[in-house]
Amino acid sequence: MSATTPSQNDTRSKEERLRTFLRRKASDGEVYFKSKFIADEVNLSPKEIGALMVKLKDSTTELEIEKWSYTSATTWRVEPS
Repeated sequence: MSATTPSQNDTRSKEERLRTFLRRKASDGEVYFKSKFIADEVNLSPKEIGALMVKLKDSTTELEIEKWSYTSATTWRVEPS
């Protein structure tokens, strides 16, 4: 029996889905986006994306993630490391 709870599995799944999307989008260089504009593509809410971006910023070594602008909503800059 695993010690992982369903909510932990769900969070990992969401995080991996977002990480995969970001790697694909940034494969040719840096990309800028607002969470609300990619929410449908990754099947996450803008709020979930924002929370996951903060986690990924601190945990991933394959991408450089930076909060870029705060006008009306956070714009994120992502590029491969």
